[in-house]
Amino acid sequence: MSTRKPHRILPLVARAPAEELQGWLETLNKALASDAQVKLLGDLTPEERKAAEVAIVANPDPAELLKLPNLKWVHSLWAGVERLSSELPKDGPEIVRLVDPQMAATMSEAVLAWTLYLHRDMPRYARQQIQKTWQEHTLKLPSERTVTILGLGNLGKTAALRLKANGFNVCGWSRSAKQIDGIETHSGADGFKTALSKADITVLLMPLTPDTKGMLDAKALASMPAGASLINFARGPIIDDNALLEALDEGHIDHAVLDVFASEPLPDVHRYWDHPSVTVLPHISAPTTQSTASRIVAGNIAEYMKNGTIPESVDRSRGY
Repeated sequence: MSTRKPHRILPLVARAPAEELQGWLETLNKALASDAQVKLLGDLTPEERKAAEVAIVANPDPAELLKLPNLKWVHSLWAGVERLSSELPKDGPEIVRLVDPQMAATMSEAVLAWTLYLHRDMPRYARQQIQKTWQEHTLKLPSERTVTILGLGNLGKTAALRLKANGFNVCGWSRSAKQIDGIETHSGADGFKTALSKADITVLLMPLTPDTKGMLDAKALASMPAGASLINFARGPIIDDNALLEALDEGHIDHAVLDVFASEPLPDVHRYWDHPSVTVLPHISAPTTQSTASRIVAGNIAEYMKNGTIPESVDRSRGY
């Protein structure tokens, strides 16, 4: 008689191109234990759907998850879970976000790269090239430039330390008080205004929640020093677009590097595309790396199969 263990079937529920889905299936199944297998939801039998307690998800259709009646938790393949948190019922499955050290490293690299882009006046020199203007501008040292990080979770902390290691004066803000060696930190409403007032460059890395939606409004932007710049690697709706465009038009904000938007892809008619003081990026600051993410997901699922432990889940009241 065969002693082979039956496979635990794990549904993959995602709205993504077929090629991307196939890539996830391959990397996840390679990372998982031999007695577990990931399959697309549409390929599951009725019995497999009923038996599923955990699903692996990426921007899933909530209606699809209802086809898994005994679902206890979902493991997101993304770090951002605000959409999942808002779309799934409050009494629905627990949500586990992806916490991948590689994503933090990738994000900190992007923060450093685009901070240097602004620090070294690259937008100005690009405009000069169009005008065929040969003109040198005074170079500041990194230590003469303050970068404020809004959001000191795993991504924000890693980015702050990388900027500090490259000589920048770094200031950080978070909703609740946090301490990071070598970093000046602030918290709460008063701390938010203080952190912005110090910023030559502000980097957004906080989650999108009801509290942070529209947080970078006209009042917040006005509290930044004249000529300051902005990088948004968080979520588009955190910024009041009309307020930012007005601040850019007036020259109070010198330049904005925007990787995320309220509507994606960014509509062709949006003013950001043609604004001379805006750099538009197609949401590329920190993409999920399939190989490292799959190992983390596999490890969390293996632990659950072993002893029933669900990894730390999202606080639905806070949205992260």
